[in-house]
Amino acid sequence: MKYYISKIIDTTFDQAIEQTTAALKEKGFGVLTTIDVKKTMKEKIDAEIRPYTILGACNPNFAYQALLQEPKIGTMLPCNVIVEAVEGGIEVSAVDPMASMQAVENENLAGIAQEVQTLLREVIQSL
Repeated sequence: MKYYISKIIDTTFDQAIEQTTAALKEKGFGVLTTIDVKKTMKEKIDAEIRPYTILGACNPNFAYQALLQEPKIGTMLPCNVIVEAVEGGIEVSAVDPMASMQAVENENLAGIAQEVQTLLREVIQSL
């Protein structure tokens, strides 16, 4: 099973982050964290990598529902969305919650994960 949903788009890196953040917002997600991995790798270990940013996206309603069903689910939150420069454009990828929830043995999470998966697919497709 593929563990992510992705799409390559034709835009600048910064515009991709803006578009992705806006698309997430339209589906009820907020971006809790933004990690500039390229900058961090340069600062921490003096390594050069392509532009790569992780957006920690959270839909509070679904996060709340999941926390009620599984108290330790916070170890799997937020839903990470990455924006990275690749050959041919900018690739935006989101975690597939159905794949990640397979590791959690709680059948009550399946419906929540499926709804979040649908929303994240819509976000990626809208870009």
